[in-house]
Amino acid sequence: MTDLTQPDVTVVVPVKNEEDNILPLLAEIHAALDGVAPFEVVYVDDGSDDRTPAVLADAKRQYPRLRTARHRFSCGQSQAVHTGVRMARGSWIATLDGDGQNDPADIPAMLARRNEEAARSGKPVSMVMIAGHRQKRQDNEIRRLSSKVGNGVRAWLLNDDTPDTGCGLKLFARDTFLKFPRFDHMHRYLPALMLREGGHVVSVRVNHRPRERGTSKYGVWNRLWVSLYDLIGVMWLQRRARNPQVETQD
Repeated sequence: MTDLTQPDVTVVVPVKNEEDNILPLLAEIHAALDGVAPFEVVYVDDGSDDRTPAVLADAKRQYPRLRTARHRFSCGQSQAVHTGVRMARGSWIATLDGDGQNDPADIPAMLARRNEEAARSGKPVSMVMIAGHRQKRQDNEIRRLSSKVGNGVRAWLLNDDTPDTGCGLKLFARDTFLKFPRFDHMHRYLPALMLREGGHVVSVRVNHRPRERGTSKYGVWNRLWVSLYDLIGVMWLQRRARNPQVETQD
């Protein structure tokens, strides 16, 4: 019998036109987390115009832990993630890209790492973010090059000490995420936003797989050049952040 108790972890998966990837990824998520922690899965359909809505509707009958939301028109990956986090009942969020390239089998090790990093850093566990660092990237040469350049420019300007912010696999506390400033493409800057709040970020090596079904939604232009405005905005936010150390006086 499926355990539908209050989840500790909500796996948030933003998708757009991923009809062929939904069922295989759902099976992997359940195989990875069954018996590890109480969990649920939230898929957010960002305005798909293929069979994604129908596949998700059918999947809910097979997977009682699955909950879904749909944007009537596409608002982008960051808004889809935000919608999923707001819906989440779990106090912790694990995000995965919906194309199947992130491996859900990496999530249990990330869950185990959060308490260890909280103790090591002296931060509350809610202020710890675990970010995936993709090993042996299974993308074409152009995507690898654009990602390398983008990560290098971002790290130089933001000093976020994160080698791979483009990895969709991340673990963080729901309440902390909801304190972050909200803007388009914010999912690419979650480590910088966590550091801005006074938190701790650690990158862990994770598996990366080739896309087996569907087509990529990103190219060099929309992965690299469009981020320049975002970088300027995040730099502005960093420079105006203040995190006081409060001493209570009764």
